[in-house]
Amino acid sequence: MALTLAEKIIQNHIVPGTLDFKKGEKIQRGIDIAIKIDQTLTQDATGTMAYLQFETIGVPRVKTEVSVSYVDHNTLQTDFKNQDDHRYLQSVAAKYGLYFSRPGNGVCHQVHIEHFGKPGKTLLGSDSHTPTGGGIGMIAIGAGGIDVAVAMGGGAFHLAMPKIFGVKLTGTLRKGVGAKDIILEVLRQESVKGGVGAIYEYFGDGVASLTVPQRATITNMGAELGATCSVFPSDETTKHFLENMGRPQDWSEQKPDEGAEYDKVIEVNLSTLEPLAACPNSPDAVKPVKELSDIPVTQVAIGSCTNSSLDDLAAVAAIVKGKHIAPGLEAGIAPGSRTTLLMADKAGILGELIRAGFRILESACGPCIGMGFAPNSQGVSLRTFNRNFKGRSGTADAGIYLVSPETAAASAITGHITDATTLDYTDPAFTANGRVSLLEGKDARLSSEEIRTDAQDEGMLIAPLSEDKAKDVEIVRGPNIKPCPACKPCADNLTLPVLLKAKDNVSTDDIMPAGTKVLPFRSNIPEISKFTYERLDSEFYKKAEAINFSGCFVVGGENFGQGSSREHAALGPMYLGVRAVITKSFARIHKANLINYGILPITFKNPADYDKIEAGDTLEITGISESLKNGTPFAITVHGKAGDVNVEGVNDLAERSRKILLAGGLALYTKAGGQ
Repeated sequence: MALTLAEKIIQNHIVPGTLDFKKGEKIQRGIDIAIKIDQTLTQDATGTMAYLQFETIGVPRVKTEVSVSYVDHNTLQTDFKNQDDHRYLQSVAAKYGLYFSRPGNGVCHQVHIEHFGKPGKTLLGSDSHTPTGGGIGMIAIGAGGIDVAVAMGGGAFHLAMPKIFGVKLTGTLRKGVGAKDIILEVLRQESVKGGVGAIYEYFGDGVASLTVPQRATITNMGAELGATCSVFPSDETTKHFLENMGRPQDWSEQKPDEGAEYDKVIEVNLSTLEPLAACPNSPDAVKPVKELSDIPVTQVAIGSCTNSSLDDLAAVAAIVKGKHIAPGLEAGIAPGSRTTLLMADKAGILGELIRAGFRILESACGPCIGMGFAPNSQGVSLRTFNRNFKGRSGTADAGIYLVSPETAAASAITGHITDATTLDYTDPAFTANGRVSLLEGKDARLSSEEIRTDAQDEGMLIAPLSEDKAKDVEIVRGPNIKPCPACKPCADNLTLPVLLKAKDNVSTDDIMPAGTKVLPFRSNIPEISKFTYERLDSEFYKKAEAINFSGCFVVGGENFGQGSSREHAALGPMYLGVRAVITKSFARIHKANLINYGILPITFKNPADYDKIEAGDTLEITGISESLKNGTPFAITVHGKAGDVNVEGVNDLAERSRKILLAGGLALYTKAGGQ
């Protein structure tokens, strides 16, 4: 049977004995599968808690092929907290056999593709944009920190077998149109919840015209579709990329079988694609840039794990060369890695950007997560990032548009949203067959040898210690680092108030914000819990405190928990006593995180029942243990102002998930010998 690339990689990683199927057959969609994880990554905003959990497992050394601890989120050090976390992370990496990527080395996803990513392998990361690795032919999945901790300890990663959606690319991009426009077009067609329970696999003649950084842009922002991950084939382009990263031995061809069938196929003609923008406040609110051309811009920010490669910086430099950013506009650019920064300097790209008036920001996540470079009040900020949820930028009333580097650069010099295809400029890296990656060493300003020299400079990557030396390492713990709180045991019956009723498309930013005020408490759950649901109800913490954190419910609409993988969006609610979240539908990672921390994720059998519940009502859920043991529906009685109403909650949980909830969360389930 002809298989897709995603199916082939997954089949090669099925844990023996967990699934009865014949190699080469299609695995039934939706059934629980367990896959071996080859590589893991964490970043500092999620990593500290992940490693605190890993320590409790009791494994003396990570069991993956490669595990890397990155520092790229909490690099704004206004007091001791963030650097204390960095010191903890470095000591844990030394103790347990991980690579450690130091602050300033770059954004985890770009650095991982440059130094560690390997076609055909599996990667699990405690960051929702881990699917960036699909740009070189990996099955790379974002998950909660405790799932990553289990994988580092040698445990399998469990998930429902996704559907495989094909994206057929034809034609070639025009000058002024970028890879960001491709994924924005897919988002326009599919929406932020269109990919829940699915993998997007790219194929077709148009794939060959895209560089590895362009492919990584697409797989990175595939997270905004709600997808499990996205994947491109590994071909000659991938081979050249890895050769110039000094890793030719890591290449292997990865492609679907001839005649592979997808659960559905969407098509994008690159030749007719036009510049697009995601308008405030959702990545799928997509419009053509030409329809927005009268909107003045006050800020441009280029960077993030989506668009901060050398190729992205080269595209910007080509447009702004010999020009200056418009008066009344601020522009900043954050190279994705130290390697990129060094190469941009050698190629003369950095000088062009500085001369044009760009502020050079740190090679880190920075403004993408609200850590500096916030827009002005009521400003319009064009960003090459992946999310534009309200308030994420650090300025609640700013209008955030997600655009390509080409659109951002064009707009920076005109002062209003501008279609780069309307400008007259020379892009030396652009040919009739599309963009030629500078990382292929074909630009006269940068030789392949120079690229390899910078790519192999690993001074900011600290390799694992030997097992003998690791035994003597003392783990460093600052005063802000607190143990992960224990989950509450599973109850058979719950009669509790609804403290919050939320609408559709609630993000994890809404549940647990990022930014300079909140992120330093990622290793201190009692403190960070005070910000739980703050953007939805500023009084939520006080309401939970008023009932002595004795227990409550939360009700939500469609796609609840979209966005970041942050497990703190489950840890905070768990600590405050949230026992169940009842919604029309969940985003994949948030649902898994709720299960991991013993919070019941329930969906309405009839979505109209959402309207029968109001904040302040009391809900009664009975026979929970029986439902979890047998997979039967959840019986819910609403005690509201108009009287009692019975509603039914769907129990669509896999058997393992039900066992985790019965055990009181993944940590207790794992300690009890659960697999």
